[in-house]
Amino acid sequence: MRNSQTKQSPTTNVFVGGRPRRGLRNCPFKMAGFKEIDYKDVETLKRFITDRGKILPRRITGVSLYFQIKLTTAIKRARTVALLPFVSED
Repeated sequence: MRNSQTKQSPTTNVFVGGRPRRGLRNCPFKMAGFKEIDYKDVETLKRFITDRGKILPRRITGVSLYFQIKLTTAIKRARTVALLPFVSED
């Protein structure tokens, strides 16, 4: 016969359902009605880079995947033509 007390691992049912979900954020580009991101629009691009010149991730900015790819391409293009700095000017 089986023993009525079976051993269970101590982590069973600790994290049921995984991570708690955050509220749904809307993409700022979709909300503003953007179709494309222009690399010459430096003021818009500056909102999505840090003071050290790094591109901010989607989890911080709330940008959709489609526009994050377009944004990254536009920032890199603006850096190449010297509209944005590669690093900060400290």
